[in-house]
Amino acid sequence: MIKPFEKISKNNIDKLLKMLEAHTIIFNKNTNIPKSLVDKNSIGIIKEGYIQIVRNNYDGNNIIVEEFFENDIIASSISYVESSEYEMISKEDTNIIIIDEDTLLNIEDTSKAYYNQFIKNLFLILNEKNKIKNERLQIITKKSIRDKLLEYFSINRKKTGSVNIYLPYNYTALSDYLGVNRSALMRELKNLKDEGFIESKGHKIKLLY
Repeated sequence: MIKPFEKISKNNIDKLLKMLEAHTIIFNKNTNIPKSLVDKNSIGIIKEGYIQIVRNNYDGNNIIVEEFFENDIIASSISYVESSEYEMISKEDTNIIIIDEDTLLNIEDTSKAYYNQFIKNLFLILNEKNKIKNERLQIITKKSIRDKLLEYFSINRKKTGSVNIYLPYNYTALSDYLGVNRSALMRELKNLKDEGFIESKGHKIKLLY
């Protein structure tokens, strides 16, 4: 995925952030981040760290709704940050650059190449984030664990053009991502393997269907 400051030099990044009156907030690992930090009038850029938005399910299990890594953007228009059902948690020490949207969109001097490049980068990133959000909805709206897994595999195969899928999560995190019980997930993966749908070794899944 494209990065917010892609094709912008370090010197011009500093100039850009000063132009935008941006400021950085630091959170320690395992801190609940106030969702008001990024409201409808601002965006956040993860300078460093890792954030999860999670929902506590009725059975006590956490469901990972969204994840944000270095260079990811948090914005109310593409994230679940405003919902009272969810918590935003720093899973590592995290630095977030906060930019006011009014300042961003009302710059008088728009002749700076680095400013225009940044706006272009933001547009491309937000478009990609919406695609990812829609993919997640495709997966979690499936009724059975098998259907969720097969949809997840199908989406990843279309992206890579390969029958080999490398899971970005451990199985606990994958079960959270899919919104299912871990033990039930492992049973379904075993069933798919026994029935000849997949082969698996560690985080590598090979699709046989």
